Amino acid sequence: MTAANSNDKLKQFLDDVFRPYGDFPARKDVEQELLANLNEKYNDLKADGKTDDEAYKLTVESFGDVSEIMEYMAPSAAKSRQSVAGDSSRFRATALQQADLGDTNLAGGNFSMSALNGANFDKSDLRGATFKAAALKGASFVGADLTNANFDSSDLTNTNLQDANFTGATLKRCAFKGASFSGTTLDNADFKQSDLTEVSFDGQTLRGTVFDASSLKKATFKNAVLESVSFHHTKLKHTAFDGTTMDKVTYALLKGMKVNLENVVIK
Repeated sequence: MTAANSNDKLKQFLDDVFRPYGDFPARKDVEQELLANLNEKYNDLKADGKTDDEAYKLTVESFGDVSEIMEYMAPSAAKSRQSVAGDSSRFRATALQQADLGDTNLAGGNFSMSALNGANFDKSDLRGATFKAAALKGASFVGADLTNANFDSSDLTNTNLQDANFTGATLKRCAFKGASFSGTTLDNADFKQSDLTEVSFDGQTLRGTVFDASSLKKATFKNAVLESVSFHHTKLKHTAFDGTTMDKVTYALLKGMKVNLENVVIK
């Protein structure tokens, strides 16, 4: 199967997943980002020696329960067009590119399937907010409280997440390339199946953070502190851990994965 053929086949898969839900503002951006992630996954599997059929099957399976997520959100998308102020779902499936929502109480708000590229959420209260399948490229969340927020399947490339609190946040199947995590709190955050290519976690303290089945190519954890951090089914050949301090459990996991752990401190 050529690269063009695999791309067409994966694009058809996405079309089939989204078809029952019609158009929504962020659909084009979300589909493009998800397609890029699927192609990367497929190419990685091919590089590992999988056949075309095996690589496609595993790639589609890695997509998880996105169809269920869309089924959950879509019935409410039509309702959101008629919602009134004060309804926590009033932002769902809306276009708010470049919107200034900084220093605002948006706790529990639902921004699912919305176009929020370049939006400003700095210092806002977004505890428990939902951003499922949202387009957030270039958005800013500096100093925002995102405790227990849900970003499943969203595009967060080039976002500024400095000093934000993502404790307990769901960040599965998201794209984070170019994102800044300086000073970000990520205790018990879940990054399963996310693209964290070239992202820096240098100097961070991560407790209970989950990176299972994620892409961490050229990501760095230099001088970071890792406590009970999970990297199951994640390729870490080109991930840097120089000067990292980690507990024995995390160390044992990484050592079993044959990760280069020179200059690592075990506590």
